[in-house]
Amino acid sequence: MLPSSLKLSRAATATVARTVQLGLASFKPSSSTPYRLIHDGIIKGPNVNPVALQMIDYALSLANSKKSDESHAQAMLVLEQCLSSQSSESQDVFTHNSKGMVLLAMSSLLSARGNYDDAMEKLQNIQDLVHSHLDVRVAAMEALTGINLEMGNDDTSSVLADKCLELIGKVDLKNSDEGSEVAIARAKAIKGLTELVQGNLESAEPFFQGFLDNKGCIGNAALTYGEFLHATRNFSLAKDIYQKVIQEVAKKKDFTDVHALAACNMASEEVLLAATCSLGQLEVHMGNFGNAEETLTTALNRAEQLFGSHHPKVGVVLTCLALMFQHKAKQEHSSSLLIQEGLYRRAIDLLKAPPLDLEVNRTMRSRMDIIALARGGYAETLCIQENRKPEGEKMKRWAEAAWRNRSLSLSEALKISDSSTRMPVLLASGKVA
Repeated sequence: MLPSSLKLSRAATATVARTVQLGLASFKPSSSTPYRLIHDGIIKGPNVNPVALQMIDYALSLANSKKSDESHAQAMLVLEQCLSSQSSESQDVFTHNSKGMVLLAMSSLLSARGNYDDAMEKLQNIQDLVHSHLDVRVAAMEALTGINLEMGNDDTSSVLADKCLELIGKVDLKNSDEGSEVAIARAKAIKGLTELVQGNLESAEPFFQGFLDNKGCIGNAALTYGEFLHATRNFSLAKDIYQKVIQEVAKKKDFTDVHALAACNMASEEVLLAATCSLGQLEVHMGNFGNAEETLTTALNRAEQLFGSHHPKVGVVLTCLALMFQHKAKQEHSSSLLIQEGLYRRAIDLLKAPPLDLEVNRTMRSRMDIIALARGGYAETLCIQENRKPEGEKMKRWAEAAWRNRSLSLSEALKISDSSTRMPVLLASGKVA
């Protein structure tokens, strides 16, 4: 059900209802819908309701048109009515695929606005659609894992990733088609990501074996592989992978890609944002500060366009930019204190960090890595200014207490070390791998 606070006008409700009744006969799918959810094998086959696909496209375009409470509520109403129009009695592939696609779309809208509990409920419901296409269920489990990572539920994410592997465990590898190969790669990559986030590089490595020549290594699977290479300091190959992801995702302007099915923070647009942000960090780690600033500025513009200028994910990119200026100043023995402070202050505000006077406790989990990283970086900027050192020390103590990463200290995450075998990578979810 829609939140009571999101009230549609009578005229808007009537318009949406009339559109649903007409089956969107006059609607032409957009080539730039914000979330690419459509799987080519399902579109061209008889296994999903084509009207449902049109309604999904319409709803997502509607939500993105103004990024307002009203446009979001209207989009959710379209999807609610689309879901209710599917037979509750039918247990066939056609109905289960259609329901699964609608639930993926609903979860993406809810997740984008921070309604993670409701988004996860929709994704969990997909697992009950046992006759749905493998890619539908893998996309749902992948998104569930991604949301839990973003919320700081690392152990839960690992369990969900195991379940995703179980989904593809019964696939006949000898007779699997290209679509199955992609699903298998995605399931392995999401498990590899959960190990990477927990700092288990050796445990993560087997899940990426053979990825370089794997046809399934595209989209989010390729991004995760790039992040693994980045974290293990294989900079040259990581850069190639990041650039490949950016080029492949950016040029897909329609829904004809057989591998495009994804939701929430695993959707193509978020993959594109994450790859751009990671590439910017990689340029920093390689000492290419001009390229880094340009790439991270592109990521910032992309984040603001996708989520609006006040979203926490904009704060993640701003933190990357602040760290870039900080590393540049150290390496070039220059000063950019005002720029660093402005970026850190804005990032911390957007990340909705708890007040410094609020004692850190273990119930604080969501985005705590990125909040601690931003405050830790800001503390360093303050501590080198003699008149603000006490303020910086207080912030540093808070950040160290809030840091949740079990494999890296906060000080290790904030510096670039030539001697370390591991390079910290800030993920778009706010986790540090």
